[in-house]
Amino acid sequence: MADGDKDRDALGWAAPRQRRARGETAYHTGAAAEAIVARHYERAGHPVRDRRWRGLGGEIDLVTQDGEGLIFVEVKKARSFARAAERISRRQIERIFAAATEYVGCMPAGSLTDIRFDLALVDGVGRVEILENAFAH
Repeated sequence: MADGDKDRDALGWAAPRQRRARGETAYHTGAAAEAIVARHYERAGHPVRDRRWRGLGGEIDLVTQDGEGLIFVEVKKARSFARAAERISRRQIERIFAAATEYVGCMPAGSLTDIRFDLALVDGVGRVEILENAFAH
């Protein structure tokens, strides 16, 4: 490492590189977990309509078909199911609701579309646990 690089690291300039690397790892880990969950839904007869759909209100990890209805799926991955479940926040749920509202606005039945919100938990070894209607009031 050149002397100038040492100085930059001492000033904390290396931190953006480290954050970027962590972000890339999180992105790929999340994408892998979403792929596992997508296969789970497809095997259960719920084809995936969209992955990482982004609207003005937020992002939905997976949108799957349930007959004429839709299932909006939030995927969380951690070492255990419990740790994964802890990673969902009230604010995230509100963004998912906002994005889902926007999504169904483009459906033929609009707001009359039958919908469900699932939380898909993926543990450290790739097992999947689905909490159907996880965000029901």
